[in-house]
Amino acid sequence: MATENPTDLAEATGADVVTRFAPSPTGFLHIGGARTALFNWLFARHHGGKFLLRIEDTDRARSTEPAIEAILDGMRWLDLDWDGETVFQFARADRHAAVAHELLAKGAAYRCYLTQDELAAMRAEAQEKRMPFRVRSPWRDRDDGDPAAPHVLRLRAPQDGAVTITDRVQGDVTVQNAELDDFILLRSDGTPTYMLSVVVDDNDMGVTHVIRGDDHLNNAFRQLALIRAMEWREPVYAHVPLIHGADGAKLSKRHGALGVDAYRDDMGYLPEAVNNYLLRLGWGHGDAEIISREQAVEWFDLDHVGRSPSRFDFKKLENLNGHYLREADNDRLADLVAPRVAKRVDRPLDGADRDLLARAMDALKPRARTLDEIAEGAVFLFLPDPLTMDEKAVEVLKAAPQGLLSATAKRLREIDDWTTEELEAAVRAEAEAAELGLGKLAQPLRAALTGRTVSPGIFDVLLLLGRDTSLARLDAAQHYPAGA
Repeated sequence: MATENPTDLAEATGADVVTRFAPSPTGFLHIGGARTALFNWLFARHHGGKFLLRIEDTDRARSTEPAIEAILDGMRWLDLDWDGETVFQFARADRHAAVAHELLAKGAAYRCYLTQDELAAMRAEAQEKRMPFRVRSPWRDRDDGDPAAPHVLRLRAPQDGAVTITDRVQGDVTVQNAELDDFILLRSDGTPTYMLSVVVDDNDMGVTHVIRGDDHLNNAFRQLALIRAMEWREPVYAHVPLIHGADGAKLSKRHGALGVDAYRDDMGYLPEAVNNYLLRLGWGHGDAEIISREQAVEWFDLDHVGRSPSRFDFKKLENLNGHYLREADNDRLADLVAPRVAKRVDRPLDGADRDLLARAMDALKPRARTLDEIAEGAVFLFLPDPLTMDEKAVEVLKAAPQGLLSATAKRLREIDDWTTEELEAAVRAEAEAAELGLGKLAQPLRAALTGRTVSPGIFDVLLLLGRDTSLARLDAAQHYPAGA
């Protein structure tokens, strides 16, 4: 994948607002990361600015190409388009190192020769005194070290006074400089650390607003010390509370799916539903629940991002997804549902099958909340005959009055036009002749036609199956209980 020079990119845009999403490619696109990306995207689009994507792949042991592709794929699925080329952090390692050496030349960084044993002893002492461990290197004020000997470069962070960040979500947050340590800029092998790389990249990319999870709030104070040492423009910070599970604990695997790909592939959600749900997870606009992409761009701001963690509620997401399923184009849904049906019936669907699936959508989607529920409801259309009945369907057929299905089939054979109106008239006439309520006839009909006790409306089932299949299944079902 190509990269673009971030400095040139920032200069070329000339935008007042530049945001970024900077995931680490160590796995899937986390659902919490997707919300962070969405907030950054919306803020940039609302202000007519730029939204940039940076892959923070400096952890070479854990960063993988499949993970990078999973992130990009998830971004595309959510329709979160980014401006310019994707920036890969590792490719800019030389630039990061150059900044570290510039800090050293300015006296804002120093060579530290502390050994691992010395650091371990300092850590043990802090634990014994029950104090937080912060590196206080004796090399901070020494210059007699051998540059050829193993060492790291540390930032010479301020030790006196305090720093206050006016965070757009958290408000004013103050940290005493004495609580911060001189963090490492370059490791002993000369490679840059995450803290250095992030700051350099944000500056070079022209990022004006850093919108990210509040687990990075402490990092902001450490990074700000570096920014000020370089006399760079300070970004506006907005640290968004993390997403929690229904039990109030930080969202984890035990709460369910974490990767965006699972919401698409395994759970059958539409991207517009996931976007809408994530938008409302920590941000609101009055009482609005259903918010279109256009409205979201128009309304989004940081002032209405809440300070408290939001709780992920799968029921709310399902209900929201149901809304978007009902609004979705039938042909699009057929394309999405076809592979799910094919897996259930253990055969590929051909063009005619796919067309039938599209025609069935108006009957299938009203009560469905996921693509999987639509697929499950559509299976009866593609099963081979004779049908395999489930247990509940067998019980319904056994309980049906003797001769009911035979009489219904006879009446349906007399229909000239296999239309909803004609079908409804015939079935209602048979129910009246049998002195049954429509539901008492519809249930054994449903069992005979679908092999199940849950399906779309019975007239839709008859219409979609067509005359020949419907009559064949009714004939076969008349004898089913006897051999069951």
